[in-house]
Amino acid sequence: MTNMAPQHDIYDVIIVGGAIMGASTAWFLTEDKDFDGRVLVVEKDPTYENCSTAHTNSCMRQQFSSTLNVQISQFAADFVKNLRPYMGNDERVPELSIRNFGYMYLADNETFADSLRSSHKVQAAAGAATQLMTPEQINAAYPFYNVDDILLGSHNTVDEGFWDGNAVFDWWRRISRERGVEYVKNEAVAMTKNAAGTRVDSVTLATGDVISCSQVVNASGPRAVLTARMAGIELPVEPRKRYSWVFSAETPLDRDLPLTIDPSGVHVRENGGGTYQAGGHTDIDPAADYDDFNMDHGLWQDHIWPVLATRIPQFEAIKVQSEWAGHYAYNTLDQNAIAGPHPEVENFLFLNGFSGHGLQQSPAMGRGTAEMLVHGRYRTLDLSPFRFERIKENKPIIEKAII
Repeated sequence: MTNMAPQHDIYDVIIVGGAIMGASTAWFLTEDKDFDGRVLVVEKDPTYENCSTAHTNSCMRQQFSSTLNVQISQFAADFVKNLRPYMGNDERVPELSIRNFGYMYLADNETFADSLRSSHKVQAAAGAATQLMTPEQINAAYPFYNVDDILLGSHNTVDEGFWDGNAVFDWWRRISRERGVEYVKNEAVAMTKNAAGTRVDSVTLATGDVISCSQVVNASGPRAVLTARMAGIELPVEPRKRYSWVFSAETPLDRDLPLTIDPSGVHVRENGGGTYQAGGHTDIDPAADYDDFNMDHGLWQDHIWPVLATRIPQFEAIKVQSEWAGHYAYNTLDQNAIAGPHPEVENFLFLNGFSGHGLQQSPAMGRGTAEMLVHGRYRTLDLSPFRFERIKENKPIIEKAII
């Protein structure tokens, strides 16, 4: 992607942001036989070095407390496992699988245990294979855990674990470009609306190009609020720093480590080859500057490592191999997606606020956004609970399984 100037001065759809959500939407548009319009994807940094997609855990789970979030992840699992058929059986496309080490939620108090029990009922009703585990059962299956303070665990090893998000991302971009989607290295800096304020008429780019459009998709990740403000809209989305470490253990575990969510909020998972990946954030969790990716080196020593060594005593002797800070596109209302058209600026669509769930939700969300763009409604999963109106009405979606 080297072009900065668009090839045309009018497009049917302009997608602002070319990371995982923008790429998914663009590809699903090319899949719709009822759509033959022009699509422009505007991406500020085509290296994607600092986008949320690049800093992801690249894992998926079905352990959510709302049915819709479970169903969204179930489609992701189906899509990943059948990537080549979804891509028209193109033999260039790899055959992918999910490394099903699962997620392990650990509850150390009755309130959290009750939450796991109620979520388990939702997951079971949706067809997920989640199992509740007593401390004794956890210890039998994974004897490396210290479960002295644990009352209950929740675990699922079916369609839950690591997947190659980068491969899916790459092929969405590659195939959509081959089908005519245009990606440019540029930045949206302004939008003009019609006299009534009900539609975006054009998008102005940093190069000075003014591009007319029929519809606009805000897929700007942590910068979603900047894009929304161009259309006169406020969003409760901000960058929140999330820290990651890859480490090796002097004594590696003798079996796969589930993505373990400690009651402290620290999480750690299998990485392969005797290495593991841990993540967490500071107790005080403010909005970050958009370009702030500095590490908090004291966090590892003072909080993350002590938690790991307490929960998994074999992690007392470990060595950090790499570390980085990334950004969640954090929805401060309810940490759930904001999706679909704005109620007044009707051709401005949101795909924002995923709060760390974006990669696993990208197949369903891109598909649904393409449906809304082409047909004016959702035709597969009904994503309307994520509509913008809940923001103005202050009616959050309660999702208890936030990491």
